[in-house]
Amino acid sequence: MDVALPLPFIGWFFTIASLLALALGAALIMSLHRAGELERRFLAKTAWNDVALFAIWILGLVGGIGVLAMKPWARHILEFFCWTLIVLACLSAATRLYVLKRHSAGEPLNWLPAVAGLFVVLIPIVALCAATIVTLRSEAVRQAFSG
Repeated sequence: MDVALPLPFIGWFFTIASLLALALGAALIMSLHRAGELERRFLAKTAWNDVALFAIWILGLVGGIGVLAMKPWARHILEFFCWTLIVLACLSAATRLYVLKRHSAGEPLNWLPAVAGLFVVLIPIVALCAATIVTLRSEAVRQAFSG
């Protein structure tokens, strides 16, 4: 069974998704900066996290553009981005489940939103990134990028 994704799809998808994530992140930071003193203090405390997230999404953008241009280095950058996105998405889901359980101590838990989030967000992200990694590691793609 061939699980390979078309290279143009991979390149365009990660380029567009990264551009959207960077634009949304910049818009959120600007709106928080303009909101007030409390929000600016929050931004100052999370500045390193924001820089790291922007750097990760820039890797996705560079990797997507590199795949579109068939640059040999793009395979490695995009694969690294995919692995990073898988880890961050799983950590985010685990954190949300932990916080849900912790904050509802003594109350009945409503797991429906958390489980729905897993199916709607986490599983598609992991599946798409895994399919991208498998595709980028395939012999046909290696030959396409080297020749």
